[in-house]
Amino acid sequence: MNSLGKAKSVQVLTVYEVWRDRFLRDRLRPAVGIAIFFAFTITVYFLGERFFARQEFESVYLYTSAAVELGLLTCFVLQKTSFGQRYPGLLFLGFSWSLTVIVQLGLAVAQAGELPIFTWSLAFLIQATVMPVRWRLHLISQLGVLCCHVGINLVLNLSFAKYTPFKLTGLYLYLFWFCLICDLSVYWYECLQQKEFSTRRELESAYQQLEVAEAKYRSIFENAGEGIFQSTPDGRYITANPALARIYGCDSPEEVTAKFTDIERQLYVDPARRNEFLRLIEESGTVSDFESKIYRCDGSIVWISEKARAVRDSSGAVLYYEGLIEDVTQRKQAQESLRLFIHALSHDLRNPVAGMLMVLKNWQTKTGDSIAIPRSVLDRMIQGSEQQLRLINSLLEVHAGELRGLVLHCESIDLRAIVEAAATDLEPLMNEGKATFKNLVPDDLPAVNADKTQLWRVFSNLIANALKHNLSGLNLTVSAQVIKAGKLTINQTTAKQDIDKLPIPNPQSPIPNPGSRMIYCTVEDDGAGILPEQCEHLFDLYVRGNQSRHSVGLGLGLYLCRQIIGAHGGQIGVISTPGAGASFWFTLPLAENSR
Repeated sequence: MNSLGKAKSVQVLTVYEVWRDRFLRDRLRPAVGIAIFFAFTITVYFLGERFFARQEFESVYLYTSAAVELGLLTCFVLQKTSFGQRYPGLLFLGFSWSLTVIVQLGLAVAQAGELPIFTWSLAFLIQATVMPVRWRLHLISQLGVLCCHVGINLVLNLSFAKYTPFKLTGLYLYLFWFCLICDLSVYWYECLQQKEFSTRRELESAYQQLEVAEAKYRSIFENAGEGIFQSTPDGRYITANPALARIYGCDSPEEVTAKFTDIERQLYVDPARRNEFLRLIEESGTVSDFESKIYRCDGSIVWISEKARAVRDSSGAVLYYEGLIEDVTQRKQAQESLRLFIHALSHDLRNPVAGMLMVLKNWQTKTGDSIAIPRSVLDRMIQGSEQQLRLINSLLEVHAGELRGLVLHCESIDLRAIVEAAATDLEPLMNEGKATFKNLVPDDLPAVNADKTQLWRVFSNLIANALKHNLSGLNLTVSAQVIKAGKLTINQTTAKQDIDKLPIPNPQSPIPNPGSRMIYCTVEDDGAGILPEQCEHLFDLYVRGNQSRHSVGLGLGLYLCRQIIGAHGGQIGVISTPGAGASFWFTLPLAENSR
């Protein structure tokens, strides 16, 4: 047995001994009570014999019974004290010897050569029956009586004249076997109790460990990020965890088990998926990465991926299916976006490359070692190469931003100057589109805390975006004002809206405290406007406007604007009505010395 096993055994033994002493104390109370009543009846009997039966009655018997009563009453009183609670074994000996040794002393005083076999047997039987623990105490009480008996006989030279040697031997033999049987009974009972106690303690420990394990796995079940389920072959859910309820759009796991009683028709958008699930699990016993479209409780559709196995009985019949369910809607959308991206990349990069290749092959057919290239062709080749470089740089920038986040170099800057710089850079594009531009940013606008280069890119992207997606003659206006978060009202062609009602496409951006001051910027145009369903996803990666077929961009501009404004701690959005133009807005924090 190792040290840990020994330590546990010692601990169990110590706990058992505590229980055994408590058991002995508890049993001493009724035993002493019974003995007191027994001694009282004997005393009454001797009183009756003294006064009514015979004149030659020995008074010593009455005194002896009274002494027994007194000894038992003393034990009765002591057992309620701290001494009795601490030393129950001594009270046990006091109880036993009150019934046996005091009687032996009384007989010695009366010079009676008698063996009180009846009294001893009754005392030993009572203590073995009522208090069957600590067999060594039983043996000590019996040996104490015998030692007292032998010692008194030797000292007082008492003889047992009325007993023949054979009969005396028989009495001693009877007493030996009676005591042996009592002691063995107590010993075996105590061994049984100790084993039962140890087993009970082990069982309690096992139950506690089971409860801990159950609580641990219940916690895993309740707090798992994946949906956990058990379902019957006929299409009912037996159990579901909270994660599965969230995936299915239900309020609780109980709603899942109550609502989905026909998985084939209620859950799967394509009911044939249930049959495919059953076929695969029947063939191999498990399914993995089983993706399907499902209906949520509110009727919306999401993608899930299932991992499950069949649980069978001893005969091989399927009892139920159990497994995990994961919501893979975002992954499927990301895969789809990766495919809006590959198409856009192949289309936008292919055209300038194909045009340049066609020109180069055309000039390759010319004879001679030197070929003269017209300046117009050279300009087109340069423009195509620059466009390819811009597209590639945009892709690299988005990728770097996704990995590391944008690195800002913030300082207190003049917003009007940034707008002027962006408009100056885009002046050729404005002239080409015959656009009118107004910079209505006040000269006295407080400084903003921002990265000058990144903020220039935001204005440049928003202005260029408006020019690219509208016809000639566009009117563009950039304005800015100081506002309190949640309190701004802006003027639109159709209505007035509060800032707290504007769409926020970047929920990861921190929301300012109500009442805090910030800069609110708008870039407005009177162009064709944007459809509501397009506004919802306009700032997503690789999303382009409704004129994208005429654009050579990858749909990165507005996504980068959202990343830049979000990194500054602001928010960005768009308000638009088809045919009534569009208003792109964003917020920026004021510089510390401007608050």
